[in-house]
Amino acid sequence: MIDQPKSLGDKKYKDALIARINDPHVRKLNAFVETIRRRERCGKRVPYFDPADGGVDAECLFLLEAPGPKAVKSGFVSRNNPDETAKNWFLLNAEAGIDRSRTVNWNIVPWYIGDGPRIRPAKPADIDEGWRWLNRLLKTPDLLPRLRIVVLVGRKAQRVAERIRQLRPDLILMPCPHPSPVFVNRRRENRGMVLEALREVAEKLG
Repeated sequence: MIDQPKSLGDKKYKDALIARINDPHVRKLNAFVETIRRRERCGKRVPYFDPADGGVDAECLFLLEAPGPKAVKSGFVSRNNPDETAKNWFLLNAEAGIDRSRTVNWNIVPWYIGDGPRIRPAKPADIDEGWRWLNRLLKTPDLLPRLRIVVLVGRKAQRVAERIRQLRPDLILMPCPHPSPVFVNRRRENRGMVLEALREVAEKLG
């Protein structure tokens, strides 16, 4: 499989990734996804963890807002999704020199909160509901046992910073602007702000 932006728009790549959802490094995380789907009765609106990332071996969790329609269609929270935000995220991580095998992507709201193809912004109630599952993800010892950094990507994810500090004071919390084209393409310096934050993450990872 070729690791490049928007590769999940290719059926062969997508099928190959689906065949890997029970690979050893993501089996427990994707079983966790199945639990959310079952308990919340939301089915495929909760995408899987990407087997191309680090899975349970990840040292860094990138926490974003909520899965978009392309993530629901592909079935994965992935930097390879066929949308501009994922493309920006892929390219900026690569430019910052972050090895994706040391990271994992997830959302403060794990299910799709849009209506059809249009997502809506996460409300405080959405974040509170999603926190119950993030809490479990961070507290369950065998889901992310090597985790030491949480990067709060965007303002919505940053709202749970204090909750994470109280739950896991051992973790390093780092803010990062959201890689949405609405932000990145607004001013030339905005892309640099995301890149600077990711270079700090790379430095912390060592």
